[in-house]
Amino acid sequence: MGRYVITGATGGIGGAVAELLHEQGHQLVLVGSHRGRLDAAAGRLGGCETLVLDLLDVEGIAAHGSALAARDSPIDGLVHSAGLAQLGSIADSETNSWMDQYKVNVAGPAELTRCLLPALRTARGQVVFVNSGQGLRTSPGWGPYSASKHAARALAQALRAEEGPHGIRVTSVYPGRTATEMQRAIHRQEGAEYVAQAYIQPRSVARTVLAALMSPPDMEITDVSVAVPGS
Repeated sequence: MGRYVITGATGGIGGAVAELLHEQGHQLVLVGSHRGRLDAAAGRLGGCETLVLDLLDVEGIAAHGSALAARDSPIDGLVHSAGLAQLGSIADSETNSWMDQYKVNVAGPAELTRCLLPALRTARGQVVFVNSGQGLRTSPGWGPYSASKHAARALAQALRAEEGPHGIRVTSVYPGRTATEMQRAIHRQEGAEYVAQAYIQPRSVARTVLAALMSPPDMEITDVSVAVPGS
C-alpha cells in the first residue's frame, strides 16, 4: 500500500479523495489549516497522520514539508486539493485578494511540492493538482482566481517536464462546479441560491483523481476536465 499526502483534506474533494484512498488501505497524511477539523477527519478514517499547514504562510511551509519528507516512508502521491476562491472584477479586486489566492492556489503548492520532491522521487510517485474549469478559461468577475489557476496549470506543466526523468507523473484535474463548501461560499458572493444536487458531487471528482493515481506506470494522465453534464 502507498503513502499519500492530501492538502485540503477537510474539504469536499480532498475529503472524498482521502476516503477513497483509505478504503483501499493506503496510509494517509491529511493536511489542512484547522487542527479541529483535521482531528475529526482522521478520527472518521481511523487514525491517519495529520499536518496543520496554512498555505497562506508560504515562508513557513518549508519547515513542515521538510520534516514530513525526512521521515522514513517515501511518498507515493501528493494531491493538491486546497484552494481559495474570491470573486471580484479586476476593477474592484484589491491586492490582498490577488495575493491570497496566488499563495493558496500556486505558491503554497509549489513550495510544498519542492519540499516533498526527494520523497516523491524515491517512490517514483505522482502529483495531482485539483485545478478548476477557470484554469482553462476565464469569466467576468473571476479574474484573480482564474489567473491563479492558469498559473497552477503552468506549474503542473513545468513540474511534469522537469520531474518526468525522475519518474514522477503529474496530473491536473479541472472540475466544473462541484458541490462543496467553497461552492456554497461562491454562491453567497454571487447572491445566488445554492442547490448541491445541481452540481458535480465531490466523490465523482475524487474518483477521477484516484484514476490518475492508480493508473498503470506505462502511462501518464496529464489533464482531465470534469464537467456538469450538458454544460
